[in-house]
Amino acid sequence: MSRSRALWLALVLGLASQSLVADENCQQSARTDLERLYCQVIAEGAGQNLPSQADFRRNDPEVQALLLRGPARRLGIQMPDAEGASDRLESPVAARPAEPVPESRDPRPARRGRLSDCRLEGERITCPDRNFDLALNRPNSELAPGVLARDNRLGLNAYEGDLANETAVRRYLSDAYDRYIPKMVEIGLGANTMSFTAFYNAFQTLEGGGVNFAGRMEQTFQLLKQDKQSLAVKARYHEELPDNLFLCDAVNRDIIVCDNVGTNWVFVRSDR
Repeated sequence: MSRSRALWLALVLGLASQSLVADENCQQSARTDLERLYCQVIAEGAGQNLPSQADFRRNDPEVQALLLRGPARRLGIQMPDAEGASDRLESPVAARPAEPVPESRDPRPARRGRLSDCRLEGERITCPDRNFDLALNRPNSELAPGVLARDNRLGLNAYEGDLANETAVRRYLSDAYDRYIPKMVEIGLGANTMSFTAFYNAFQTLEGGGVNFAGRMEQTFQLLKQDKQSLAVKARYHEELPDNLFLCDAVNRDIIVCDNVGTNWVFVRSDR
């Protein structure tokens, strides 16, 4: 699993509820400066979107620092030094799940098109009637007005079927994924998307635990927009590219998504 996608999935799975209550023994049990800062943020009432203390500890120092940077800034608290901590929004972050999400199977529904008339040419996919370029993360100055506003919602419908009905689950997730990908491109995070496999596994983990998947994804989307308004973002995190078009599928006429389960790539229609 790529680092950026692992952290995306971690945010979906590890986001705490708005009613998080600090453990009275938090400071006493803190073992590092970052853990002590976590406890201070919780005590001062700015930790509504932070994970539990146990989940916070499961992250490495870089991720912990990224989690705390926003709340600490709002409280006017100086961040302690953390080896490997970054000032950039390398990817959406929060607590990692206690157990890794399994990715031993590919849950994608039947492909809607083989793109048989298209060619994969590095960072470009060329088709007879249109071309697609690899989507990078974009600075806010290049985004459409209002896309980072509070009222821009991901807007996934809640799943209301039987979790044991695999056909219904995959149909629901296919439709949800086809909305999720364009919305991530819209807010300038085309290089930070989950693969369909990760999307599927997040759904199974959350819904199986009694958590509304659509609601959690909406919370995550809102937090991403908040972070992107104040934190810089790298254009991309690796130079790896898909090996062939068999890894790819059209989301709509303007977007193609490719993944090898471990890494996700989004290609967006280009006028060039």
